[in-house]
Amino acid sequence: MSPRFFLKLLIIACFVEGISTLVLFGVAMPMKYLAGQPEWVSVVGSLHGLLFIVAVAMFLIGRVLVPLTGRMTILGLVGAVLPFVFLYVDVLLVRILREMPEETS
Repeated sequence: MSPRFFLKLLIIACFVEGISTLVLFGVAMPMKYLAGQPEWVSVVGSLHGLLFIVAVAMFLIGRVLVPLTGRMTILGLVGAVLPFVFLYVDVLLVRILREMPEETS
C-alpha cells in the first residue's frame, strides 16, 4: 500500500471516528440520561469503540508507513479521545498529503 493511499484512508478514518465521538457525546448520552434510552449508548458506544481502535491502529501503522512524526501520531491519538480535535488533526494530515510527492506508475 502506498503512503499516499494510506494517508487518505487515515484522513477518512480520523474524520469518521471523530464524528462518532460527537454522536456518542451529543446524541447517545443525552438520550440515555435525559430520555431514559440507554440502548443508544450501547449501540453508538460499541461502534465508536471499534472506530477508535481502528483509528489508533492506523496512526501507529502510519508512524512507520507514511511516516508520521511522533508529534503527529500523538496528536492523532489525542484527537481520537477529545471531541473536535479530530478536525485539527485532519487539517494537518491533509497538509502532509499535499506535501507528499505524487505517485508515479
